[in-house]
Amino acid sequence: MTRAHRNINIAAVLLPFIAFIAAIPMLWNELVGPVDLILMLAIYAVSTIGITVGYHRLLTHRAFATHKWVEYFYALIGSLAVEGPVIGWVSDHRKHHAHADEEGDPHSPHVDHHGETPGPLRGLWHAHVGWLFSHATAVDAQKYAPDLVEDRGMRIIHRLFPLWVTLGLVIPAAIGWLVGGTLTAAFTAFFWAGLVRMFLVHHLTFSINSICHFFGRRRFQTDDRSTNVFWLAIPTFGESWHHNHHAFPRSAMHGLRWWEVDIGGLVIRAMRRLGLAWNVVLISPERQAQRKVEAAPKLRPTPPPRSAALERGAQ
Repeated sequence: MTRAHRNINIAAVLLPFIAFIAAIPMLWNELVGPVDLILMLAIYAVSTIGITVGYHRLLTHRAFATHKWVEYFYALIGSLAVEGPVIGWVSDHRKHHAHADEEGDPHSPHVDHHGETPGPLRGLWHAHVGWLFSHATAVDAQKYAPDLVEDRGMRIIHRLFPLWVTLGLVIPAAIGWLVGGTLTAAFTAFFWAGLVRMFLVHHLTFSINSICHFFGRRRFQTDDRSTNVFWLAIPTFGESWHHNHHAFPRSAMHGLRWWEVDIGGLVIRAMRRLGLAWNVVLISPERQAQRKVEAAPKLRPTPPPRSAALERGAQ
């Protein structure tokens, strides 16, 4: 990872965090209005759908098929989440599935990344944000995302990532100014619907990498340590049914039971009814039963096994 890339990632994580801390006294002093909150929720929903339906289920796993212009639209709104350009995100996530919780997984909390076996806190830190400061994104894109690399439209959207990030900050400020008519209204909209929204999207999404590989419940036989975490399901639009997803990576629905709320899955079902999605991958109850582990225990945070290299060194 280059120094410039690392510094950009640090700024992208740190600035929204500072904004969130500053938002607490602003909220207390009523320096926020209904327009700011409505814009924040609206752009949060758009960017989160862009990540879960677009970047993840459509472009990474091809859980359904759609028109090319819809793919480009999802790649664009997924960029508003400021989690990296589309080709790099898809490449990193496919790499995660290829090496889930094993050597080569860029953001597992259970893998030796720094020459020693990580403890619980160090592992969670790495999985949550630490990997962003040490892992160069898109370096293996030709291997893990050749379909996107060969797509000229995706390459353009990928390269214009700074533009999409800028628009995601400027548009709410412009709406705030148009509605409120003052620079203060523009600033508060920029602050809440831009920076604070970015913080919420980031850390709820990052929790899938950290919390959903450390705490929670399992019911399928998988070779990784993924978990389902119910209390994250609504704010992550269904992403926290992460163990279900690792058991059936191509499933368009991450919530596999009627009570497993999956907003991203509902969006795909709505697209299918509108003729915007087809070849939607759904997992039958029979196939689920084949992989089910009876009375699967709740995963507890236990120290991970020592890496093979350390084991050899200890002998």
